[in-house]
This record gives sequence, structure tokens and C-alpha cells, in this order.
Amino acid sequence: MLRIGSIVWGVSDVPAAIRFWSAALGYRPREEPSDDWAVLIPSNGPGPQMAIKLVTSEAATHQRHHLDLYAADQAAEVERLIQLGARRVQWDYETGAVYVVLADPDGNRFCVVQK
Repeated sequence: MLRIGSIVWGVSDVPAAIRFWSAALGYRPREEPSDDWAVLIPSNGPGPQMAIKLVTSEAATHQRHHLDLYAADQAAEVERLIQLGARRVQWDYETGAVYVVLADPDGNRFCVVQK
């Protein structure tokens, strides 16, 4: 049986991604990051690893990954993420959608899902 070991996130600025995702998710680097690679883990308790990798593709033209982040209070989490540097993405939502599409500071898209 397979399990998620890491979610690999392609970025153009590894240090900025480490700062954003550590603050957004309550994660920390597992070990000292290199210039082109870092692995983030939860600061407290279990959870999936997030690997951050330097890439040359542009997020606007090449989707490099995707996360669904579950939230008990979606509106509050969306606003918190925007305060951390995320931005809303123009999206054609279907009727009854329970998610909001955002982009991180590097332009990578992710969803905040009401659970």
C-alpha cells in the first residue's frame, strides 16, 4: 500500500517558500536547507512532509503541484493566508463549491476546503 511521504512543491525562491509554508502550516525545516532543496515537517505531532524544490518553470504557465488544505473555519484561514502573502486566484467555481483557490507568494495554486 502506498502512502504520501512528501508533497513536493516546485518554487523559484526556496527561502521565501520555507518562510511562507512554515508560517502557514506550523512546519519547520527537518534539517538545514540547501539552496535548492528543503524538507519541512510539522513542528508538533505527525503529518506529511513537504519537500520544497527549486525549479525553473513558471507557476503561471506550468502547474507544478497542488494541495487541498482542510479548514474548520475557511473564511478565517483564507484571510490568515492572505495576510501571510497568499492571494486570491480568478477561478470559475461550480455551484456549491466548498473550496477557495489561492496562490502562494510564488504564484503556486492551492485550495482551502471547508470541512
